[in-house]
Amino acid sequence: MKNVLQEIIQKNKQREREAALVRQAEIDNAETPDNRRSFLKKTALGGLSLAGLMSLSFEDSMAQTTSKVQKASAPSDLKITDMRYCLTGVMGGTAIIRIDTNQGIYGLGEVRDAADPRYALMLKSRILGENPCNVERVFKMIRQFGGQGRQAGGVCAVEMALWDLCGKAYNVPAWQLLGGRYRDTVRIYADTPESPDLEVFKEKVKYRTVEQGYTWLKMDVSINVLRDIPGTLVNQAFWRSNGSQFSGDFMSYANARHPFTGIQVTEKGFEILAQRVADVRAVVGDEIPMSTDHYGHFDLNNMIRLGKSLEKYRLAWLEDMVPWQYTEQHKTITDALETPTTTGEDIYLLENCKPLIDVHAVDIIHPDLASSGGLLETKRIGDYAEEKAIATAMHQAGTPVSFMANVHCAAATQNFLALEHHSVDLPWWESMVKTTDGRKLIDKGFAPVPLSAPGLGIELVDDVVKQHLDARDTSYFAPTREWDAKRSHDRTWS
Repeated sequence: MKNVLQEIIQKNKQREREAALVRQAEIDNAETPDNRRSFLKKTALGGLSLAGLMSLSFEDSMAQTTSKVQKASAPSDLKITDMRYCLTGVMGGTAIIRIDTNQGIYGLGEVRDAADPRYALMLKSRILGENPCNVERVFKMIRQFGGQGRQAGGVCAVEMALWDLCGKAYNVPAWQLLGGRYRDTVRIYADTPESPDLEVFKEKVKYRTVEQGYTWLKMDVSINVLRDIPGTLVNQAFWRSNGSQFSGDFMSYANARHPFTGIQVTEKGFEILAQRVADVRAVVGDEIPMSTDHYGHFDLNNMIRLGKSLEKYRLAWLEDMVPWQYTEQHKTITDALETPTTTGEDIYLLENCKPLIDVHAVDIIHPDLASSGGLLETKRIGDYAEEKAIATAMHQAGTPVSFMANVHCAAATQNFLALEHHSVDLPWWESMVKTTDGRKLIDKGFAPVPLSAPGLGIELVDDVVKQHLDARDTSYFAPTREWDAKRSHDRTWS
């Protein structure tokens, strides 16, 4: 027996010497990939010699021999086990949610800017135990809890996270799950920089368009510009002490729809607003598309007058000229003007976009994925608009999480024009995440589409995100057990 064992040992040693020569030859070969060379060098140190392998347990052997095999998960057995959040300082408070599973993979989503993270947390009890890969099923379970504008933020955040999870589970990018991509890069539009000094403004525009590479810009043409200029506005004094366009109580100017303020713009006011656009167009040039927004709350007659005064500057679009609910007024404005019109950032679900699209009340539909229903619903909106010869642009003012959700959706939507990026001048914004395939998040005014990175293709950089949490809530993905229990009957019919 000893002689037999000695013979086996000698044969094994001989095989190992021969294997070592082959291994070294492969290490020395210039065509050997770096990851393969690194693996071979580790085995040369004894980590995976034949004798060493024979001494390993089965589990350790499998771990060694499959160390380079790409593993996703077992999608059919995937279950949602938790939902947590953090509130970032982006746009005055934008929450990122994380949905965890029983297999260790997680999905990231985002509650729309300025929306309460509890819109998402109250959905936790409805989705625990569900398979996140059943995206449409889970979406239909929770869609009734979404509303227009920020009230849709929770449903949309969950939907984003589900696509991130599903992509990771099946090891494909989210756009692939939406039916494939039409483009490898997504065009971005950004705000024009501002400065009262013309020369400084010119330098800032040059930096935005040449250095940063943005090929589409948007600017505000607002009655806020006219607030302190005598002879430009009618009936503004009544509203001046009662809030701004963006904040105030229920009966404030901020919450009075356009037809109900009685504010008008004088000829002097229109001339000043038109000159503002003329000055920017003169610096930007004619080649770059330029959109406008945030005019203020005045009626459609003044909106038409404003639109006509700006037509000579060939604007890419006039955005949200009246509340989106006023389909007939949008139709009246669109028919009266040569400049394209758009609305949609506060609309939840395709069914609420259809009235605008069906009568061509706008030339461009402009959903915000964090309000519209998420990736799939936004693609459905775009596809429906395409059938009616209406283009799609996408509104976005959040963190890189919703930004990347939009990138995947835009890649999969054929009639897409451009995606908003509202944090161009925040130096830390891009560093909140890292891409999982090493690509740039933004490259010269375009977002490279992840061609192989699964899910949304990003991971949070915890240290950076923690540095930029909202001061009102500095918790970081803390347990949310108080949201585990369902406390109501949800069926909406009897």
